[in-house]
Amino acid sequence: MPALAFSAALVFTLCGAAPRQTCVVDGDTFWLAGEKVRIADINAPETSQAQCPSERLRGEAAKLRLLDLLNQGPVELLDDPRSRDRYGRRLAVVLRGGKSLGSQLVAEGLAEPWRGQPSSWCAAAN
Repeated sequence: MPALAFSAALVFTLCGAAPRQTCVVDGDTFWLAGEKVRIADINAPETSQAQCPSERLRGEAAKLRLLDLLNQGPVELLDDPRSRDRYGRRLAVVLRGGKSLGSQLVAEGLAEPWRGQPSSWCAAAN
């Protein structure tokens, strides 16, 4: 699988109105130099399309944590064999020092491992 490393010189912000260049959309999606990237090994709660208040809160926490993690230094994108998802986003595992940032979000309770389909974060909260 091809890998792409980018340096700490990039500064991520939270995405706002277009154009989006290098910013974080939510806990599992970000833009890198104008390309939308979906973290392939996790599923994070939604923010703008949350189904309940607890999902929105968890999604906001995941988004802020991903922003923090991406701004901590160089990471590497390891392309997923699927290449792109159904929305055309690049699928990649994001690594720092050989460790998945997605796995870190899972360990912190801000995401779940990707299992082929999203779970209901609202059902998990009840």
